[in-house]
Amino acid sequence: MWTRRKLVTRALAGAGIGALHAAAARVARAEPAAPASPGDEPVPPAARDGDGAYVPVVVPNGATLPWVMKDGVKEFHLIAEPVTREFAPGLSVKCWGYNGVTPGPMIEAVEGDRVRILVTNRLPEPTSIHWHGILLPNGMDGVSGLNQPSIKPGETYAYEFTLRQNGTQMYHPHADETLQMAVGMMGLFIIHPRAAATPPVDRDFAIMLHEWAIHPGTYRPDPSVMLDFNVFTFNGKVYPATSPMVVKTGQRVRLRFGNLSMDEHPIHLHGYRFWTTGTDGGPIRDSARVLETTVPVPVGATRDVEFVADAPGDWVIHCHKSHHTMNQMAHGIPNTLGVKQQDVARAVGSLLPGYMAMGEDGMGDMQDMSEHMHGPANTLAMMAGKGPHGNIEMGGMFTLLKVRDELAGGYDDPGWYAYPSGTVARRVGG
Repeated sequence: MWTRRKLVTRALAGAGIGALHAAAARVARAEPAAPASPGDEPVPPAARDGDGAYVPVVVPNGATLPWVMKDGVKEFHLIAEPVTREFAPGLSVKCWGYNGVTPGPMIEAVEGDRVRILVTNRLPEPTSIHWHGILLPNGMDGVSGLNQPSIKPGETYAYEFTLRQNGTQMYHPHADETLQMAVGMMGLFIIHPRAAATPPVDRDFAIMLHEWAIHPGTYRPDPSVMLDFNVFTFNGKVYPATSPMVVKTGQRVRLRFGNLSMDEHPIHLHGYRFWTTGTDGGPIRDSARVLETTVPVPVGATRDVEFVADAPGDWVIHCHKSHHTMNQMAHGIPNTLGVKQQDVARAVGSLLPGYMAMGEDGMGDMQDMSEHMHGPANTLAMMAGKGPHGNIEMGGMFTLLKVRDELAGGYDDPGWYAYPSGTVARRVGG
């Protein structure tokens, strides 16, 4: 049966350069999403080809977009829509995203694949999608008004191209970008090499970095904020709601980071050194790889790092900008460090019973205070997290790599690490 797609393909085969551009423009035009025909069974995201086999990427706290195979083309369907995302218990945010989540579900394919991505707009305004870092025909680049008309509310557009590279890429709108990206519209696009990478990895994780301005007591990110962000997320979660990454001792691990926020994020891994093996430009040659413990992830870029998990334990992964590991930290308060506040506290306490002076000796006690001093609705305490030895006093871009010699429960969270005798720091004075 002749379809509109087949007609476009025939036109491309027999046309000159001018007709080629015209046909490509027709492919990118709004079309209703066709329902799956009999036999078009959704393929699980973890499915792998005999050629181009890969270890599926794990997206902690995230999702992977399924696809169907149609006439040799892997077809995905993204739906741009308002979503509510719980960053952590006590903070639910009214965002925009894709397919019910922010960041949007990861797209995973193989170098050489022909992909078709249907994009349906359920937002209250027009949108588009730019395939950030992906090599493709100009008419598929997704810049509204330049490469295509905007996708109006209720419309579906088709993007179709062949993947000519491998590596960690991203997608995001190129329509009202300042607002749409600020409220969560972005996702990762992973392209595996057709020829298996050597040495192969055993565990592969992907994390999208983002930052938000969510004023205390509110539910929507403020897109007008340019610098003073107060919430910092790994895959749309803040600590202590970030899921740990669980691996077995001896496994080779790859961590992929994407950054479409307004700031660079230096991501630090405790307990290990790693090789930076890839950027958004693709794999880095062995001779150019750098051994590091912290990888800077620039704005609009991705970084891949690899290491062998040879040290069991609960190891921290976090942004090393210290304010980025706090939750909804206020930046406009007076500095009271070292200020004697007894007299002021008594005076204020006579007007506000229960008033407590804070910050004189540091801020570490704020986690305990937050347990009996409630702040505005839908607002997190600045510090959180309970560990086996007490308060962890962290938030934001903070999670754990849990390495174990044995994993009785598969890759489920194994709980806290059991430290061998004599390997924990101890008090020797004071």
